[in-house]
Amino acid sequence: MGPGPAALGHQSVSCPPERHRPWFFGCVISKVRARALPASQRRSLEELTQDLDLSSGDTTSKRSAFWTMLTLSSVIAGGGVLTDSTATVIGAMIIAPLSTPIMGIALGSVQRRRTGSAAIVLLACLLVIAVGMIMSVTLPSGYDLLSNGQISSRTSPGLMDLIAALATGFAGAVALARRDVGSVLPGVAIAISLVPPLVVVGVCLGQASGWLALGALVLFVSNLFALVFGGMVVFASLGYGAEAEKTAGRPARRAYAAMALLFAVVFVPLTANTVVTFLLNAWVGQTKDAAEQWLAEEPGASVTSVDAKSRTMYIRVRTPGDLPPVEFLLDRLQGRIPDGIPVVVDASRGRRIDAGVVGD
Repeated sequence: MGPGPAALGHQSVSCPPERHRPWFFGCVISKVRARALPASQRRSLEELTQDLDLSSGDTTSKRSAFWTMLTLSSVIAGGGVLTDSTATVIGAMIIAPLSTPIMGIALGSVQRRRTGSAAIVLLACLLVIAVGMIMSVTLPSGYDLLSNGQISSRTSPGLMDLIAALATGFAGAVALARRDVGSVLPGVAIAISLVPPLVVVGVCLGQASGWLALGALVLFVSNLFALVFGGMVVFASLGYGAEAEKTAGRPARRAYAAMALLFAVVFVPLTANTVVTFLLNAWVGQTKDAAEQWLAEEPGASVTSVDAKSRTMYIRVRTPGDLPPVEFLLDRLQGRIPDGIPVVVDASRGRRIDAGVVGD
């Protein structure tokens, strides 16, 4: 009997005919793995464990550095979120070390070994949320959270967020497993966005906005599962769990089954939210038409924009005088958008002046 697919992973060989499907697909997977993760660049299990497991090696120094940097990154992210500063939030993403114990969960799951990473991640989440709640007291009373782009962009995640997180999870796992692409890890930290959503959860809770906090928490959980899932797939394909399988006598099916179940729990609400988002986008056009008809008899009045954020319609208008009664607008929206959708009109005083052409 010839060597199976596992033995072909590091050899340059030709795959058997496609009619031998199990062996054919195994061979194709092995060749793809060999190209994406060449053996000459793969890190050893000891190196990965040393980097990802905070309970191995010099645990005191590791955990001291982790909690210090996590606290500082939380404060930075909180400042960036509250001031709506994208640059500051990106800086917090790069500094935040939260992806380390999350990938430690993936490695420990593949090895069927308890590392304590899950407990560290849970405590870290509580810390970041608490920082967000504390910093939210600086906001004025009646502050509109959705007017802040850093908050509104993280409170209504969709299916594309999960797809992007999955790709980022695979990229992060490959970067950790290879010695020659470690420089991409800062980019992975920016793309996966772990600390900012948790800070937004804390800010929204501090402002008693439970629904917005839930949306930000779903975004974080989807990113977390994507990292763990990508890490488990990559680490298992490289054989980091082979030793555990030898001692246990079977693959870690329970870990994969649990991850698939949790992944489905995230997938369903994100898919539903994506469908709702598509519908909201369709209703935006109907709302804009109704708003323009509402202002048609007001000289100089115009609709500047209509946006749908977190299941709320925001209509921004500019008018030199008073607005018509909003009841007329709501009447025009009857039958165009479903009942129960909140409508907010943001009016600004002003008028458009055609000043002419410079030089005439």
